[in-house]
Amino acid sequence: LIAAAEKAGLKLYLGSYPITPATDVLHELAKHKSLGVVTVQCEDEIAGCASALGASFAGALACTSTSGPGICLKSEAMNLAVIMELPLVVLNVQRGGPSTGLPTKSEQTDLLQALFGRNGESPMPVIAASSPTDCFDAAYMACKIALEHMTPVVLMTDAFVANGSSAWKLPNLADYPAINPPYVTPEMRETWTPYQRNEVGSRYWAIPGTEGFTHILGGLEKDNKTGAISTDPDNHDLMTRLRQEKIDKIPVPDLEVLGDADDAELLIVGFGGTYGHLRATMDRMRKNGKKVAFAHFKYVNPLPKNTETVLKKYKKVVVAEQNLGQFAGWLRMKVDNFAPYQFNEVKGQPFAVADLENAFMEIYNK
Repeated sequence: LIAAAEKAGLKLYLGSYPITPATDVLHELAKHKSLGVVTVQCEDEIAGCASALGASFAGALACTSTSGPGICLKSEAMNLAVIMELPLVVLNVQRGGPSTGLPTKSEQTDLLQALFGRNGESPMPVIAASSPTDCFDAAYMACKIALEHMTPVVLMTDAFVANGSSAWKLPNLADYPAINPPYVTPEMRETWTPYQRNEVGSRYWAIPGTEGFTHILGGLEKDNKTGAISTDPDNHDLMTRLRQEKIDKIPVPDLEVLGDADDAELLIVGFGGTYGHLRATMDRMRKNGKKVAFAHFKYVNPLPKNTETVLKKYKKVVVAEQNLGQFAGWLRMKVDNFAPYQFNEVKGQPFAVADLENAFMEIYNK
């Protein structure tokens, strides 16, 4: 998050409220005032998200961190970020649920909440970090997408990733892609309106105080051309579609297939913090002479453009996740005539590779 703020030339603001297992992010960022980081431990989850949205309106890279129960409380302010089209990074370090559930245990049960847990048509990009070392890149790209496409972004990890560690080489920031928010330009002063869009569908960002760009944003639907409050049916339909299209068009890397990519009898599919267990299972099965491939999703919304091609290439596909089938359901929504096998556990514990291997061998031999 600090690296992305530096790359974008912005202040970093974190509005947060302590919650297991996400509090360490607040603790760590609070140590870095010397780097221009502003942290506020707010009175509740709602204030944490709302204050971050205010910081975004004022021109900062704004973030808020929590776990599943906090996402419930933040959802109204997240929705406000959707309709105002302001950049915001929402970190969800997943834990066991529902309610207080298993606060110190790990699950992947918040996926559909991240995708749909708001009123109205409220599309948001969703990124899922796959390991402790992947968190840097995942957070950086979440910030880049939020700032360049003027949208809230959900960055998902889980307690297994949050409490894990691995060797990691400090990267060279010069090697990372530029972050270029779509700011208004002086030439636009006489013609700009709040929902004027660039070539990728992002509205232009006018920082309050910029002479000639006085404007108001808010939760009521706005006219696409003037930015004034509008209840026109056709305008609302248009704005809803524009907000969705903006997310759909965000470029993400293609899905990579590991293992026997060309001739596998079984494709293993996962997302987020189960990467290591699923990769190890594939390696064991291949060592035993089985033709197996593995595709792990980091970008959940929008999905990589080659998703359908990959998933339909193999005779058998199994989607393994620590919930009752949320990602498999999402893939079925997005890929026509896709009917995968599923492996689901909701134990609050990491997958056991031996259990995965036994289950996948049953599918392999069918």
